[in-house]
Amino acid sequence: MIEVEGLTKYYGRSPVPAIEDVTFRVEKGEILGFLGPNGAGKTTTMRIITGYFPPSRGTARVAGYDVMEDPTEVKKRVGYLPEHPPLYNDMTVEGFLNFVADIKGLDRSKKKLRIGEVAERCGLDEVMDVRIGKLSKGYRQRVGVAQALVHDPEVLILDEPTIGLDPKQVVEVRNLIKSLAGERTVILSTHILPEVSMTCGRVVIINKGRVVAEDTPENLTARLRGVRTIFVEARGPADGIEKVLREVPDVKEVRHEGSEDGTHRFVVESTLEKDVRAQLASSVVSGGFQLLELRPVGMSLEDIFLQLTTEEGA
Repeated sequence: MIEVEGLTKYYGRSPVPAIEDVTFRVEKGEILGFLGPNGAGKTTTMRIITGYFPPSRGTARVAGYDVMEDPTEVKKRVGYLPEHPPLYNDMTVEGFLNFVADIKGLDRSKKKLRIGEVAERCGLDEVMDVRIGKLSKGYRQRVGVAQALVHDPEVLILDEPTIGLDPKQVVEVRNLIKSLAGERTVILSTHILPEVSMTCGRVVIINKGRVVAEDTPENLTARLRGVRTIFVEARGPADGIEKVLREVPDVKEVRHEGSEDGTHRFVVESTLEKDVRAQLASSVVSGGFQLLELRPVGMSLEDIFLQLTTEEGA
């Protein structure tokens, strides 16, 4: 759905690019976290993808359309919420959404119905007649999301959508984003780690204008540690359980982490090349033991982020 290849952007005569050789893909229906510290190049990348900036080098395609060669087709398919959405304080919410719908070329026969649907989805029904300048920060952000959705785009790009919101407002916006999974392709660009960990299945991490990682948090953990780590909890003799775990091919280490009422907890480390979870489960059960839990153990997204965006990890 979105293909970014070798994007590089210089501003003015600066010899240092804002972004350099940025490459990643986003599949249809996926919510991708685009994560990086302030000044890393997130907003520059988003503005190129949405057709607002030309790249100095590289290409970006949305639904098969090149953002430079077919900007009109791209903008039809993309809803964009910039970090500071351009809202008009003297307009009512309804008036503003009508204005945006007209700019986006929404069919007049469908406009009223579509605005009503978007208002309901974004929780704006009660403030449609209120001037935007009188709204709280949370409601203003909802209006920003609504204007990005009003033309029913296939792709939604959200740049720091929860910045400045109180905890209740953050949860509301987060739930709205999660509700879009599957029906739209979403890029969530942010430096706020919990937003990514709670909404995104895959992350791209950018630092100093370059992509330093692209994967699921689980796979990033494995790469950084050099091994896959799996937690196993089973009932039965500890020695017997440990023995069958060690016999699984590609297992490098088994650690007995503790016991309680005949239940034993183990941490298993295996090679990166192979996912051994199914074999571990089969070995425990076929060995006559009761398997209670088996799951991957990941580093927190915060630990991954810090390791990849410090001087040592960059």
